[in-house]
Amino acid sequence: MPVSDLVTEFLPKWIAWETTRRCNLQCIHCRCSSDSHASEGNFSTREAFALIDDICTVSRPVMVLSGGEPLLRKDIFEIADYGTAQGLRMCMATNGTLITDSVCRDMLATGIRMVSLSLDGSSAAVHDDFRRCPGAFDAVVQAAGILRRNGIPFLVNSSFTKRNQSDIAATFQLAKKLGAQAWYLFMIVPTGRGESIMEELISGPDYEEILAWHYRQERDEKDILMRPTCAPHYYRIAPQLAQAEGRSLERRSLSFSTGGGKGCLAGQSICFIDAFGEVKPCSYFPRSAGNIKNTPFRRLWFDAPILRQLRDFSLYRGKCGNCEYLRVCGGCRARADAVYGDYLAEEPFCSYQPGARNIPKDQVDGRKS
Repeated sequence: MPVSDLVTEFLPKWIAWETTRRCNLQCIHCRCSSDSHASEGNFSTREAFALIDDICTVSRPVMVLSGGEPLLRKDIFEIADYGTAQGLRMCMATNGTLITDSVCRDMLATGIRMVSLSLDGSSAAVHDDFRRCPGAFDAVVQAAGILRRNGIPFLVNSSFTKRNQSDIAATFQLAKKLGAQAWYLFMIVPTGRGESIMEELISGPDYEEILAWHYRQERDEKDILMRPTCAPHYYRIAPQLAQAEGRSLERRSLSFSTGGGKGCLAGQSICFIDAFGEVKPCSYFPRSAGNIKNTPFRRLWFDAPILRQLRDFSLYRGKCGNCEYLRVCGGCRARADAVYGDYLAEEPFCSYQPGARNIPKDQVDGRKS
């Protein structure tokens, strides 16, 4: 695809930057194996400003300050303030344990538009086991209250494996009760520390059942935005179920989300920049497109071979390559890479067998023959 076409079709709308790898928790699924002894990374404050300037040569996306735990970085609000001044929608992803009224005042002063909190269970027994930290559950519940009291919108990210999948519905209800604007259900990708719990990944059939449950909840939900994350085949399941019910899909969106009705967005409208400047297609993708300290972001975004391949659906292999839902689902590229060592392989946890179906034309991919 020529660069001119790429400029038209693919622009970064959401970028997460790993501001530090240090974290005060040791979660079982952490993609970068963060803990209190992990590296800070190698971006000075000035270099962080330069990173933002570089991104702005391509677009002005949502920029999520993540980690590790971003609140462990002393200059995090200087960086947030600079990004806001450059026209980026600055957000923060935190485990919630360090949220205080003082932190909230800094968030408001520097233009943080949305905070994401991690909540992986409806009780301390479930969440603290997942996060490997007694008291983590109470801390995130308290953080939600502090954010709400200070008028800062927040969403809840919940990650699931076999050990906590029975708690999904209750976790969703708690997110609503806490006052979250959105709830994102994460089906984890086995990278980083998550590689050690490969046997805990939710099975293909359970995956289908959970996503069907999500569809029914989202269909009837009025108070909170719902979005499955790292579960691209939801964008095959939802149209199938909607068609069976004789209804059209109406999806709400959150202006700080990664994008509405499409599955895997890795390298298409999102990317991840790690604490050392490696630009990766998404937060769970171990392969790098190149280092932003050595190569301008514009060149990496439009020219890096791995990103160009991810945007060329004719290269996708296995069931994904033959699927009528290819362009709305795409399969999780990071999960394919983690399981098969091939990011263009089929989604390993999808049970669907592609075939000719009577699918509404506005809900399929229009794929190449």
